Amino acid sequence: MSVANTAPVTSEPRGRRPLGTVITAVGVMLVAANLRPVVVSVAPLIDEITRDEGFSSATAGLLTTLPVLFFGLSAPVAPRLAARFGIERTIFGALLLLTVGTLMRLIPGAPMLFIGSAVVGAAIGICNVVLPALIKRDFAHRSGLMTGLYSMTLSGGAAVAAGITVPLDNALGNNWRLTITSWAILAVITVVIWAPQIVRHRPETVAGTGSLRRNTIAWAITVFMGAQSLVFYTFTAWLPAFLISEGHSRASAGTILAIGQVVALLASLLIPIIAGRYRDQRLITLVVIVLCGIGLAGLLLSDHATLLWTMLVMFGPGSSISLALLFMVLRSSSAEQTGQVSGMAQSVGYILAAFGPIAVGALHDSTGSWTIALSVLAIPLLAQAASTLIAGRDVKMD
Repeated sequence: MSVANTAPVTSEPRGRRPLGTVITAVGVMLVAANLRPVVVSVAPLIDEITRDEGFSSATAGLLTTLPVLFFGLSAPVAPRLAARFGIERTIFGALLLLTVGTLMRLIPGAPMLFIGSAVVGAAIGICNVVLPALIKRDFAHRSGLMTGLYSMTLSGGAAVAAGITVPLDNALGNNWRLTITSWAILAVITVVIWAPQIVRHRPETVAGTGSLRRNTIAWAITVFMGAQSLVFYTFTAWLPAFLISEGHSRASAGTILAIGQVVALLASLLIPIIAGRYRDQRLITLVVIVLCGIGLAGLLLSDHATLLWTMLVMFGPGSSISLALLFMVLRSSSAEQTGQVSGMAQSVGYILAAFGPIAVGALHDSTGSWTIALSVLAIPLLAQAASTLIAGRDVKMD
């Protein structure tokens, strides 16, 4: 994968006034709040969407995974955009694109639903890549805390979306198109609030670092990112359908998913703060993966304690997304290199993750069993554990 040869810096000194740092931190969290609801809100309504549009499980899986695929496809472009226009302007443009893509899904017909989902995914993918570079540049000495706050907001947005989607859909007369489009309101608000950042920061270009395509640590981070993303997006896409098949109501399934998202939110804040205090993150990361595996086994093999098992499963990717971002920051030597490894990891990682919901949906269609279909998530958990042994070590990429 090619990477940009130039990267952005700002004309402002790194030791900015505290107010400027706070404004940037709040802006980062607000942008992060937009990056999951438009994707996660589809899953609680997937049965309604499938019925109205006549989709198969595999096609429905494509709808839930298309944004994730475009997370990956847009990731290689993000460092180049940031090098050309600056991080702040790149984020601003991505927010505008996110707003347009969200509104496109309101237009009747399956084609615009899928196209809008792709546009949304591309916009989010750009933000996914450049925000860690901004954290490395402006919060290098608070990387654990800022990564935790950023990841917590990502998980918080997902939790809110999972919890309010069904009640909102009911309030809107079961109009699922209007429900999933309502997140454009948050995007518009964020565009307005972020706009001053593009005036405050003026980009300059400097020589970037070399390619990371042959870097073992970068590839380990990429595998880790892809594995945890595959688990998260596959599990959240199909958990409601699995629970409904087990006798839960649509509202109950949405509530369980929302509680799981809250656990992921708390884990995404606490785990990187704890892990960031140590030079080596292998032990804490392996503990996270084992707990996630225990939760998955319990959910699929036991008829009891469904909420507990779901919470354990969601603890895994909730912690792991923060750890992946922390690895990008800690294992890199500069903001430019952070942007490079972020682009690489999120490109390859999310493209890999995109096949999860499709494969699990197709496997369910062929076997008729959610237990068999979801059990394949053990494979990415094993890959994640293996990559941890390299990505979690106290070494730099160069």
